[in-house]
Amino acid sequence: MQLIKNLYNYRELLKSNIKKEIRGKYKGSFLGILWSFVNPLLMVAVYAIVFPYIMRVQTDNYLLYLITGIIPWNFFTMVINQGMITVRMNAGIIKKVYFPREILPISVASSGLVNFFISCLIILLFCLFSGAGLSWYLVFVPFLALIQYFLTLGIVFALSAINIYIKDTEYLVQFFLNLLFYATPILYQATLFPEKIRWLLYLNPMSQMVDAYRAVFIYHQLPEFSGLLYLIGITIIIFFVGLFIFRKLEKGFAEEV
Repeated sequence: MQLIKNLYNYRELLKSNIKKEIRGKYKGSFLGILWSFVNPLLMVAVYAIVFPYIMRVQTDNYLLYLITGIIPWNFFTMVINQGMITVRMNAGIIKKVYFPREILPISVASSGLVNFFISCLIILLFCLFSGAGLSWYLVFVPFLALIQYFLTLGIVFALSAINIYIKDTEYLVQFFLNLLFYATPILYQATLFPEKIRWLLYLNPMSQMVDAYRAVFIYHQLPEFSGLLYLIGITIIIFFVGLFIFRKLEKGFAEEV
């Protein structure tokens, strides 16, 4: 409740900070916001060549399968990479002015959410031109995006605070994200793993997240209920643990940055 109250009282600062994050992401680049489309398409082009032909991955409509995994993953990694350095990058204003520090990671996560919704246009185009088509199940996309938003925000709360005190955090996180990418069924199907150990793959919440997006975009069905329940539960835990860590450590931000 205190977080909601703080955000309401400083809502104008939050709005301006979100706008700054959205505009600043591609500021000075030639293509600007078009990178939201170009970047995932370039990734898809590379993986679409490597995995089906070199690694012999056999998946129907592989391009659509790839894009529905890569765009949510880009949302996840972009927010984490930008969010964990946001407190340090705003050291000047933190030392001079009081405001709820939570605004900084929330602004990064919110700009990432906007960027994600823009990138979803690519998925819709792939659905149309691949023959998969569109369905009313797409109404669940904003709900899934909000779950991912709070999941990622909880992680960013913790990492942005820890990174102030442990400078190597961002390098360790980058290494872990690279491992997690291959532990998420983005490039391959989970069925490649034996059923006995497949549950380990789905302990990773991003595996559940990607499957949920594919359910509504590709297969025109509701996400699996047990997976969705797990996602909601783990998101609540990660969000509040992350917020707790952030609030415990924020007292020393001004001295440490």
